[in-house]
Amino acid sequence: MKLLVRHQTVYRYAASAGRVAMRLKLMPVDTPMQTVEDWQVSVNGDPLTGFRSNSYGEMEAVWIRHDRLDDAVIVAEGLVETRETHGIVGHLSSRVPPAYYLRDTPLTRASEGIAALASDLPEEGGPLNRLHALSGAVRDAVAYRAGVTSAETSAAQAFAIGAGVCQDHAQIFIAAARSLGVPARYVSGYLLAGDGDLLHETHGWAEAFLPDLGWIGFDPSNRVCVTDRYLRLASGLDADDAAPIRGSVTVAGDISIDADVRIAVAQDGVEERQLQRQQQQTRP
Repeated sequence: MKLLVRHQTVYRYAASAGRVAMRLKLMPVDTPMQTVEDWQVSVNGDPLTGFRSNSYGEMEAVWIRHDRLDDAVIVAEGLVETRETHGIVGHLSSRVPPAYYLRDTPLTRASEGIAALASDLPEEGGPLNRLHALSGAVRDAVAYRAGVTSAETSAAQAFAIGAGVCQDHAQIFIAAARSLGVPARYVSGYLLAGDGDLLHETHGWAEAFLPDLGWIGFDPSNRVCVTDRYLRLASGLDADDAAPIRGSVTVAGDISIDADVRIAVAQDGVEERQLQRQQQQTRP
């Protein structure tokens, strides 16, 4: 299917910022699951053209302002054709070997409980079946509940709480998979939700590597492998590494962040016009 996306993030500074530096991973790339037909990123209305391929084989850019700044409006939007591959992303171009993704981070270090969850999984059916079982076990152990965790919550902490959101489910899956010797990484992107569901934020899931198949996408929050309703944006060792926007700012005072994602299926221009109306309503 063809997905139309508009992702807007607004940073507002209570006192004018003196210097702002942001690393942006907001440019999707072609994979066996998706083809980027049109995509652009702008900051305060100016197109951002400095995207370069990083070691993960993905695109990123750095945006810096040294003068006074009251707000920064970042918009990523475009059209991507997605395909159903039953979760198999395959062997993507990268300068980083799969074994790199066995590396722990503070956000993905396995606790004794996570390691025990992984070791108790059935081995029948081979490694792929075990990863499917892991995805379900993570969701069984950790209820989906917003507001109980934050971006700084580690996999071990969320597992101990027994509740969290997509970031927590993905990072627990990653920690467990690595404890089994399976390379795993975090993926940020977009999800076209089911009928009647509205998601106005980015989504997070996990990918695990098996030599015969390559990378395979698992979304423990929704108990599925990724489908053509998912649009892959960036990956990393954990949610922080794969974050679409990271930055630093020199400012006295509070910073507010308002993010909004609009996604629809492009079909005969109907959804496109609807999305455009939604986009106009969300412009600052």
